[in-house]
Amino acid sequence: MFIQTESTPNPATLKFLPGQTVLPAGTADFPTAEAAEKSPLAHRLFQTGDVTGVFLGPDFVTVTKSDGAEWDHIKPSLLGAIMEHFQSGQPVIEDESGAVGHAEHDGPDGEVVNQIKELLDTRVRPAVAQDGGDITFHGFDRGVVYLHMQGACAGCPSSTMTLKMGIENLLRHYIPEVLEVRPVAT
Repeated sequence: MFIQTESTPNPATLKFLPGQTVLPAGTADFPTAEAAEKSPLAHRLFQTGDVTGVFLGPDFVTVTKSDGAEWDHIKPSLLGAIMEHFQSGQPVIEDESGAVGHAEHDGPDGEVVNQIKELLDTRVRPAVAQDGGDITFHGFDRGVVYLHMQGACAGCPSSTMTLKMGIENLLRHYIPEVLEVRPVAT
């Protein structure tokens, strides 16, 4: 098994491409070791030490390291953990309900929310996945879109710029009801 690695815009996060499906649908975010208990793969990665977050996508795994760790020192053990997991035959997530997507929205702005989700799915999420992350809809209230940033996007130095200059401008261009975009804390 050959696992490729790619840097991401977030220097604390590295993207691993195992060359096979990681999650058949959706994404899964494990911001802590406790949250990773339902994922044998994420749990194994946290056990290597110096890991502060694991994010699983359709064909990639992104790992966020602690501040003091150096990629040159921890990357071999992370590659080994990913390889061991896929050779073990264990599931990536024991309960597939761990895969996440957009939050549900019940309210008077249903049509606007559907347009927001459509633009996120077709224009934003594929580009963000290339960088090892995901951005999902969290809510819409009085013209403000709330988005949840995951994987390489969470804590990325350029995430504010991406939200304000990229996503906010895109949504405001196509949907006049959108006035602002804000991130939500995990």
